[in-house]
Amino acid sequence: MNRNNIVSHNRLIVISIILFIFFVIILLKLTNIQILNKDKYIKLLDENTVDEVYSTSTPRGRIYDRNYNLLVDNVGVKTIYYKRQSGTTTSDQIKLAYKLSNNIDIDFSKLDKTNLKEFYLVNNKELCDKKITKEEKDKLKQRKLTITDINKLKLERITDEELNKYTDIDKKAAYIYYLMNKGYYYDEKIIKTYASDKEYAYVSEHINELNGFNVKLEWERKYLYGDTFRTILGNISTSSSGIPFELKDKYLSEGYSLNDRVGVTYLEYQYESLLKGDKVKYKLNNDNSYTIIDEGSRGHDIVLTIDINLQKEIEQIMDEEIINAKKNNSNTTFYNGSHVIIIQPNTGEILAMASRQVTTKNGEYKIYDNTPALLTNPVTPGSIVKGASMTVGYQTGAIDIGTTFLDECIKIRNTPAKCSWTSGLGYVNDVSALAYSSNAYQYKVAMRVANVNYYYNGPLVVDKSSFEKYRSTFLEYGLGEKTNIDLPVESYGFKGVSFEPGHLLDIAIGQYDTYTPIQIASYINTLASNGNKYQLHLLKEVHEKTNEEDLGKLEEKVEPKLLGTVNLEQKYKDRIKLGFESVMKTLGYGQMGQVTSPAGKTGTAESFYDSDNDGKIDVETISKGFIGYAPSYDPKFSIVVLSPNVRYSQNSTYTSPVNSKISSRVSNKVFEFLQ
Repeated sequence: MNRNNIVSHNRLIVISIILFIFFVIILLKLTNIQILNKDKYIKLLDENTVDEVYSTSTPRGRIYDRNYNLLVDNVGVKTIYYKRQSGTTTSDQIKLAYKLSNNIDIDFSKLDKTNLKEFYLVNNKELCDKKITKEEKDKLKQRKLTITDINKLKLERITDEELNKYTDIDKKAAYIYYLMNKGYYYDEKIIKTYASDKEYAYVSEHINELNGFNVKLEWERKYLYGDTFRTILGNISTSSSGIPFELKDKYLSEGYSLNDRVGVTYLEYQYESLLKGDKVKYKLNNDNSYTIIDEGSRGHDIVLTIDINLQKEIEQIMDEEIINAKKNNSNTTFYNGSHVIIIQPNTGEILAMASRQVTTKNGEYKIYDNTPALLTNPVTPGSIVKGASMTVGYQTGAIDIGTTFLDECIKIRNTPAKCSWTSGLGYVNDVSALAYSSNAYQYKVAMRVANVNYYYNGPLVVDKSSFEKYRSTFLEYGLGEKTNIDLPVESYGFKGVSFEPGHLLDIAIGQYDTYTPIQIASYINTLASNGNKYQLHLLKEVHEKTNEEDLGKLEEKVEPKLLGTVNLEQKYKDRIKLGFESVMKTLGYGQMGQVTSPAGKTGTAESFYDSDNDGKIDVETISKGFIGYAPSYDPKFSIVVLSPNVRYSQNSTYTSPVNSKISSRVSNKVFEFLQ
C-alpha cells in the first residue's frame, strides 16, 4: 500500500470514529428527552406553545391626596362589544344587528342620515343597483367611474320616502350596524357601555348565536370630589377610541395595544407608567375556553401633595370673590379670573393650586376651571419681583445694608419720566424701599448695576450684560425658566429682546419680562426657604400594586429636591426678609388676613389685553399680584395670588380689591388647615 493510500485509510478511520461518537451523543440525548425526562420536556413544550391572551381592560392605580383621601377610583362598567369574526358576511352582520336590537336598549339619536342611507344600501342591494343608469355602468367598465363613485351616486338617490319606511327597530339595527363597522376592520368595537344586568346577561348567555358579540367589565374613572382639582387630575382615553392618534407612536413603542386605555392629559398622562394596571392573562384551551394564568392587578396607587379639602375651600373662595368683583366692582371689563398657588417651603410640595375663570352670558356668571393657565399663561409681575431685584443690587455691590436714595422721578432724554406709584416718599433705604415699593430706588440700583452716571434728562447708555445680570439672578429664584413641575405642559414666559436703557429699569420693577404663575410661585417659595430653590411637585408617595381595597404598601416616598441656592450672603437675605415683613405693616397690611407674623410683597403692573381676540394687544390694563409666606421666622406655607387685567378705565383710578380679598381669605384658610 503506497503512502497516499495509507493516509486516506487513516483519515477514513478518524472520520468514522467521529461519526460514531456523534451518533452516540444524539442517541443519549434522545434517550434523555424521550425516556428519562419525558414528563419534564412535555411540560416545557406545553409552556412554550400555550396560546395566551390578555384582558382588554384593567383597573388603574388609585389617586389619593396627602391625607389619604381617595380622589380617583375605578368603577366597573358592563360593556357590550363586537369583534368581527373571520368569514362573517355583510348579510350576517345585518342579521346580527337586528337580533341584538331586539334585546338591548340603545340610543340611536346619533345615527345620521348618511349612516341610515348606507344601511339601506347594504340592505337593498338590488333596488339600489337599479338607481345606476346604463351609461354610468358603461363608464364604470371603462374606468371613467370608480366603485366609490357609483356607491356615492346610489346614496344620493336614496329618497326620504324610502328611508321613512324604517321603524325604530330598523334604526336601532342600523345604528348597531354602523358601530359594528366603525374604525378598523377587525378592531374591537364598543356597542354599548353601562349595559343593564339583563342586557349583559343576554349577550353573555347567547355568545354562540351572536357571532362576534361579547361582554366585558370596562373600567372607568370615578372622581370622588367632583370638579375639584379635576383638570389637573387628567383624563384617560375612551373605551371606543383607545390610544389617541397623536400619542400612538409613543405608546406603541412602549408595548401598548391600539385599543388600550391610556392617560392622555396632566397627572393621568404624567404618571401613566405607574397608574396603568397589569392585564389579566388567560390560557386559551383546545375547546376555546379560557383558564386564568395571571390575575393581574390594578396599577400603583399614588398619593399627591395636594390637600383636597383645602383645595375645595380655596376654589370656593375664589369663585365667590371673582363673581362679586364682576357684579359689584367698576372698571373690571376685562378682568376674567385669578390665580392661586400654595406651597410648603423646604419641600416644594404644592398644597393647592387653582385658576378660576369667569364668563358672562345674558347677565349670568359662570365659573370655569382654568388651572392649566398656571403653567402656560405668562403674566406681568410688577413690583412683586423687587425681592429678586434687591438681590441683584447686593450681589453686584451696587448697594449695601442701609444704602439710601432719594425717591424721585427718573428722566432719560427723549423718554417719559419714570416715577414711583406716589410722590413724597423722600429718602428710602433698602428696607423701606421694599416696604413702600419705591420704583425710583430700583431704577437707581439698576443704573449702578450698569455702572452709568445719571443726571436728569441726560442720555443713558447701558450694556447688554446688565440685562444678563438681572436675568441670571432671577433664574436663581426660578423666574424665566421652567420649574419642571411634574406635569406634561409648561411654558417659559416671555423674555424681551430689546436692550434699550429704559427696559433695564423696567426689568427691575417687573415691567418687562413676563413669567408664569408657577414660576412666580417658585420665586416666593425660594425666598421663604432662605434662598433654597426646591423643585415644585405634586407626587408625594408611590404605593405597591395590589387588588386589595386598602392602599398598597409604601414603595417610594418623594424626597425634596434642591435645584440650587441663591448666591447671596445671609445678612442680605435677612434684609430682604425684613423688607417683606415691613411690607405687611404698610402697603400689604391685611393681605394675609389674621395670619401670624406674615411676610410678603404686593405688586401692581401695567399690563395689556387683546380685547377682540384678533391676536393683537389693544387695551392697556392694570394687574394686581401678591406673594407671601408665614410665619416669617419659620414659614409653613408660601402663597401666590394674581389677578390679571383687574382694572380698565380711562376716566377712573378705582381698582377692584378682589386680589387682596382672595389673598386675605385664602391665607386665613391655609393657616387654619395648618394648625
